[in-house]
Amino acid sequence: MDMQGTRQLAVTQQQAWEALNDPEILKTCIPGCEKFELTGENTYAVGTAIKIGPVAARFNGRVVLSDIVPPQSYKLGFDAQGGVAGFGKGESAVLLTPNANGCELSYTVHSTVGGKIAQLGQRLIDGAAKSLAEDFFRRFEQELQRRYPAAVGEVVALPEPAAKAGLPAWVWGTIAVLVAAAIYLATRG
Repeated sequence: MDMQGTRQLAVTQQQAWEALNDPEILKTCIPGCEKFELTGENTYAVGTAIKIGPVAARFNGRVVLSDIVPPQSYKLGFDAQGGVAGFGKGESAVLLTPNANGCELSYTVHSTVGGKIAQLGQRLIDGAAKSLAEDFFRRFEQELQRRYPAAVGEVVALPEPAAKAGLPAWVWGTIAVLVAAAIYLATRG
């Protein structure tokens, strides 16, 4: 599965980078996230509980960051296991680009899923993925507003989120833990 998207953030590139490198912020913003811990250099253990349609499970995984260019970009690889519910693995790239309204966060994700989650209908998976992604970005933007209130006042309104390509919900469940975790971990430097 492939996904890409952009999001305008009403903070500076450096502020976005710092927020994306704060495990507590990411743990708070990733839907269902129960654990987001540093286990080695640029390596994190991630745990989340998600439900997609009739399939509910706890997923445990690992995220490894590479090609880190603070405060601009990174790449990450991830894998997660959810027992009989399935598994996911893939890679992501994140880019923060400064602009007049703060900075733009761009990301791409390529992932593979298997198990019961992969057997769910594509519409259900796409809908859940979109919902999880929107939930992450809503929480992340609220946290940025709380953390950097002066920066938010400089921008009249946050733009609507860009449309997301067909990402399976499980990947956002694991990538809401892992794209969000991908986004968190990705900017970890």
